[in-house]
Amino acid sequence: MSRAETGAETGAETGAETGVETDAETGVEAGAGAEAARVPAGGAVRARPLWSLGLFRSELVITFRRWRTLALLAVLAAVPVLVGIAVRIETSDGGSIGGGGEEGGPAFISQVTNNGLFLVFTSLAATLPFFLPMTVGVIAGDSVAGEAGGGTLRYLLVAPAGRTRLLAAKFTTILAFCLAATLTVAVSALITGALLFPTGEVTLLSGTTVSFGEGLLRALAIAVAVAVSLVGLAALGLFISTLTNSGIAAMAATVGLLITVQIVNTIPQLHAVHPYLFPNYWLSFADLLRDPVYWDEVLKNLGLQALYTALFTSAAWARFTGRDITA
Repeated sequence: MSRAETGAETGAETGAETGVETDAETGVEAGAGAEAARVPAGGAVRARPLWSLGLFRSELVITFRRWRTLALLAVLAAVPVLVGIAVRIETSDGGSIGGGGEEGGPAFISQVTNNGLFLVFTSLAATLPFFLPMTVGVIAGDSVAGEAGGGTLRYLLVAPAGRTRLLAAKFTTILAFCLAATLTVAVSALITGALLFPTGEVTLLSGTTVSFGEGLLRALAIAVAVAVSLVGLAALGLFISTLTNSGIAAMAATVGLLITVQIVNTIPQLHAVHPYLFPNYWLSFADLLRDPVYWDEVLKNLGLQALYTALFTSAAWARFTGRDITA
């Protein structure tokens, strides 16, 4: 389904929701009395709903049917396989994988050979610094700018969807991709870990042993926490996407900014600004593998992502609703 066809379908759906007759081919309000068509017989004006499931479904289908999106998800799915094979080869002669501490990375890396479930946590830790946020940056950066560059953004706004509803649908689609990307890594790692390593009761980082079922629930909670960690970057990418008509420029700017912030976050001399950088608490999800859970940095991460989301979605809305759409 092409963007033009989907845009027409979305126009028809949104027209139906608002009670306005639309042209089947363009999604444009039909007739000179379109404004009057919005007014019911009783004379009361029915306000357009802020949310449209049809609009969101359209954006979701278009995003996940693109070859670029499928390729990004395939790369993410391949990372746990490569990590699992590397660990298997490294330990095939009875050796062990170092872990824990500043140099060894998160402490659970050393537990992969004892329980394949730990490959989920290891893979999320391996992809979170760059691979996962890079894919989110590509999708977020292209969300609005790609439409403008392709000449379809103005066409979409012809339909009575409204700029706020369109932007909300696009941001929700980006959030759905954040969750889908994280779950892709987690599911691939779970399958690979079960095939290459033993599974069973899970020994947490605090030394407590829990059942495999509870371990799976913690893995799901960690996957959701990682997805939420990417929300701030998603909002930043959406804002950058509203600043330009070039999808490539928006994607490059988002990924470039991500790399810059990551570098700044590793410079000890700039430790004063680290708590305010969106990736600073990304690896705090490891604290969910303790009993009791250490909530301090987890909550700091959630609060920081909420702050970035509120700031940059507001900026994106202000820019997009006041922007002169020429493409």
